[in-house]
Amino acid sequence: MPNRNSLWSRRRLPVCFTLLLVALAALAAAQPIERPHVALLSIDGPIGPATTDYFVRATEEAEEKGAQLIVLQMDTPGGLDAATRDIIQHILASPVPIVTYVHPAGARAASAGTYILYASHIAAMTPATTLGAATPVQMGGMPGAPGEQPDDKPSGEKGGESTEDKEGKNGEKKDSPASGTAMERKMVNDSVAYIRGLARRHNRNADWAEKAVREAATLTATEALEENVIDIVAGNNEDLLKQVAGRKVALAEGELAISPSIAELPLESYEPDWRNEILALITNPQIAYILLLIGIYGLIFEGYNPGALVPGIVGIICLLLAFYALQVLPINYAGLALIIVGALLIVAEVFMPSFGALGIGGVIALVIGSVMLIDTDVPGMQVSRKLIGAIAGVSGLALLGILMAVGKSLRKPRVAIENALVGRTAIVSGIQDGDVLVHLDGEIWQARCDQPLQPGQRVKVVEQHGLFLRVEPG
Repeated sequence: MPNRNSLWSRRRLPVCFTLLLVALAALAAAQPIERPHVALLSIDGPIGPATTDYFVRATEEAEEKGAQLIVLQMDTPGGLDAATRDIIQHILASPVPIVTYVHPAGARAASAGTYILYASHIAAMTPATTLGAATPVQMGGMPGAPGEQPDDKPSGEKGGESTEDKEGKNGEKKDSPASGTAMERKMVNDSVAYIRGLARRHNRNADWAEKAVREAATLTATEALEENVIDIVAGNNEDLLKQVAGRKVALAEGELAISPSIAELPLESYEPDWRNEILALITNPQIAYILLLIGIYGLIFEGYNPGALVPGIVGIICLLLAFYALQVLPINYAGLALIIVGALLIVAEVFMPSFGALGIGGVIALVIGSVMLIDTDVPGMQVSRKLIGAIAGVSGLALLGILMAVGKSLRKPRVAIENALVGRTAIVSGIQDGDVLVHLDGEIWQARCDQPLQPGQRVKVVEQHGLFLRVEPG
């Protein structure tokens, strides 16, 4: 007779072997499969925290999967300074060459896009595209709007400089004194030093880069190639890869020659995943602004109605999401404070009627705070004026409704508190030990009646004695 232990061991061996195979298969599936390819990324619109998150995650994933080259297609009007610098730092530290390609025709690499283009290992553009206008105008971002020009008084005016003063005795052009406030000059000089450093790293035109910052200069694709601002003008991705093949680029680890057969590798697109989509949604200034208002009003209504739960839960969630978004956006804290005060004043009008003084002040504070909230001129990174107007309109209508309700209540005849329920209609909710329970204004009252009643029957209050009511069928 065979040993039971030996039989169990022989039966257990195939099961363990199967489990081992399953574990190895799961481990293999978790590891990215490396195969040579060209990674294609895309930035379309303002550069913000979500853009940085997408770019960093996508490039790291591409490196793990064996990308030999990363092509970043870009069409942007500008972006936030912090997000732009994070992208540039990642480009400079990348072990894989990154080609920034302004595409398609009609696209632009304005402001922050110009800095990214200069930082890239290879800078390329499609015909009929532009770059430049890299003047910083606020600490919050690089919107690409031209800054104020230096003093342009004619030399004949009092206080103006003569031609000899401007050009020097030997005809050499002298630098004009910097215009603007000390903070503006610091911002411009910092940006100039930054972009000139990027230009020298890749042997590009540093003088024009400075001009793009100081004078908001712009160039077309053809002009940029002639000025040694970019390396390639290509009509499409295939043309781009053919021109990139064999070029030498300067990486952080040293010089690297791109494979001559790079154009033969498959082109694999890396789209934003669900995390990037959620981050992009939350950090949209319009969404962050709406979440902030929902959070504030939710907590206020929960405070005035303890135990309602829903306003409080929704308010806390929305407020936390709003604060997360606002901490990565350039906000004005005075504007945030005005929005909170404005919401409190509007709600206070309900409980402390001031015939509009509190409510009107709240609407004004809400509108001013909303305009001030996002402290940047970057296109796409501001709260829409239409949205602010809509919020102000809804708040004004709510205030008007409150004032009408207050006015209506003041016109009602005054009734003693002990007779406040007399004449009201209630619904019989049940009968218990001879006492009738009636439902009135969301409350359950004990009542008595000389006639038999049935649950669900409508009754009329004829007398009120403390917490007891006398009713009759109504």
